[in-house]
Amino acid sequence: MAEPMKIRATLQGDVADVRILMLHPMETGQRKTGSGIVPLHFIQSVVVTHNGKTVLDAQWSQAVSRNPFLGLRVKSAKAGDKIAVTWTDNKGDKRTDEATVAAP
Repeated sequence: MAEPMKIRATLQGDVADVRILMLHPMETGQRKTGSGIVPLHFIQSVVVTHNGKTVLDAQWSQAVSRNPFLGLRVKSAKAGDKIAVTWTDNKGDKRTDEATVAAP
């Protein structure tokens, strides 16, 4: 099972500043070790929702670095709103974590 994401969502006026750290190896399939090449293992899809409504739907490749960081701003947010982040990788693993928008 993948490690939990670190999600921080803070309110600035009516805009939530969302910061997400995803803990994932993001292997490119090109790194060599003594026993051969490390196989591809990367996040393919990231979906961010605000109170159940999709605000970001991204498709990634192996060109993204290990433990990717994602930052975005969500309009019309209020303290207590729910921000959920789901990623799916090329091996079929999936992780969903949620955070609450915090007042300043």
